[in-house]
Formats: sequence, C-alpha cells, structure tokens
Amino acid sequence: MQNSAFPSSTSNLVSNLTKAINGEFTAIHFYEHLAKLAPTQEIQNRILEIRNDEMRHFQGFSNSYFSITGHYPTPQITEEMPNNFKQGVLGAFKDEQEAVEFYHLAARQAGNSYIAHQFQSNASDEQNHAVWFLYFMTHY
Repeated sequence: MQNSAFPSSTSNLVSNLTKAINGEFTAIHFYEHLAKLAPTQEIQNRILEIRNDEMRHFQGFSNSYFSITGHYPTPQITEEMPNNFKQGVLGAFKDEQEAVEFYHLAARQAGNSYIAHQFQSNASDEQNHAVWFLYFMTHY
C-alpha cells in the first residue's frame, strides 16, 4: 500500500501492518474452523486459546494502524479454510513460521519503538503457536 500522504518509511509501516492485520484476521477465522475439526476436546481447547492470541494481535495491530492512518483497516481473509484437520495443522504450522519471520523483519523496519515491540512480542507468540501445531502434526 503506497500512500503519497505518508513518507515512504510510514507507507512501509502501514503496508506491514496491513499484511499483519490480514494475517491475524485470517488466522482468527482459520482457527475457529480448525477447532471444529480437532480430534479431541483438549486439542480444540488449545486451538481456541491460540485463536484468542490471534484476536489480541489483531486488535493491537488494528489500533496501531489507526494511530498512524486515522482510520481502522478493512481486513480480508487471505487463505481458504482447511478441508480436514491434517491439512489445517500443516497450513497453520507453515503460516505461523512465516509470520515469525515476517514479524521479525517488520520489527526491524518499523521505525517506531512501540510498534517494533508489538511485532517482536507477537513473533514470540507465533513461534509458540508453531510449536503446538508441530506437536499436533507429530501426534495426530
């Protein structure tokens, strides 16, 4: 998202926040669907806990976006929902790992210490989520 109303560094930050917001929004819906496919109540509960983290990330990124642009984002789902638990867990693991890499990069590029910390903190959560999905992949 290049917006001539912002300097290039701010446009990059807005673009990174938009990507993060869409990723978190997609994860919220993806994990709600995946939880319904879970083979056990314990796994379903864990996926819903992960979904709660994604909701918190979404809200934080949306607030940061608002503080920069003066309006809230219009999030979009960027992935299809899984057809089965195995497919969903594999997709979730890959997405979480990619989010970690992206959030670390976005933190280095942020130019705003609060938002950089937000990306770093959320990267830690995403790494933890990836470990849970790896566990599900190896045990179910």
